[in-house]
Amino acid sequence: MRRRDFVQGIAALCAARPVIAHAEQAAKLMRRIGYLAFRAPIAPDDAFLERLSSLGWIEGQNVFVDRRFAAGDMERLKKSAAELVHLDSDVIVACASTAAKAAKDATSSMPIVFVATGDPVGQGFVASLAHPNGNMTGTSFDPGPEITTKQLQLVRDIVPNVSRVAVLWNSTVPVIRTYWQAAQNAAAKLGVNLISEEASDPKDFEVVFDDMDRQHVDALFVLSDTFMTFHRTLLAQLALKHRLPALYGHDQYTLAGGLMSYGPSLPELYRGGASYVDKILRGDKPANLPVQQPVKFNLIINLKAAKALGLTIPPKVITESDEVMD
Repeated sequence: MRRRDFVQGIAALCAARPVIAHAEQAAKLMRRIGYLAFRAPIAPDDAFLERLSSLGWIEGQNVFVDRRFAAGDMERLKKSAAELVHLDSDVIVACASTAAKAAKDATSSMPIVFVATGDPVGQGFVASLAHPNGNMTGTSFDPGPEITTKQLQLVRDIVPNVSRVAVLWNSTVPVIRTYWQAAQNAAAKLGVNLISEEASDPKDFEVVFDDMDRQHVDALFVLSDTFMTFHRTLLAQLALKHRLPALYGHDQYTLAGGLMSYGPSLPELYRGGASYVDKILRGDKPANLPVQQPVKFNLIINLKAAKALGLTIPPKVITESDEVMD
């Protein structure tokens, strides 16, 4: 090799070193979030990313978001959780109870933030709301199964002389069973008869709605989970088709055409999840971050759906509502 070529090669290598060093430093600064959901994403996922961005975590700039959506397949969900652990995520975000359970089973050390999870203490995700004492924390969906008392009261308020209420629920999700049991206890106190209707596949819907017709139910109460939420538009359409006043567990149902919802704002819960991620990426431990419960529950009335049902919403309920959709 000629001396001139050798010198030029050394000069080029020296010039490249700062670029390589900068790239290596940028890679080290880039944080990794694993995002796990049992089904396809829904609108509140945008709220999560927006809040994350407002806290200074910009996807593609200083944070990667590895998304895994299991399309309702439990085995795929478990594999997805394991993949996110293998990718050495800085934190895993688990959307709702089923994903949180899969993440918990996949790792006992990697930080996990659950979002909109029902009864996190009862499901064993945390030791207590105030002191999680493990690798999990996040936002709970509601104060617990006792919320069904208020929801059934609202059903009674909007349907005159209501006697038989169908409860549509997914018995394949263990935590939902506790809500069904709480609903039964509440119904006994309110003097309402409950008809259990179970569905865990879209093919079940036509069958259970036909059964509601045969049972001559007066109204419908949907216990929300990711399966029901994913099919919220179809549920709203079927309730209208079968002329059933229906109450749902959060705002995404009324936005999809449902008659009435009482529960937390799902986007707010996802924003809360982003705040936990921010704290963990900055050094906090899940064990030291109390679980956030929603402080406000919104009663939303969809007057367009009421009109389609030929239902007049009592003034008392309108007055109590947080939002009336025309």
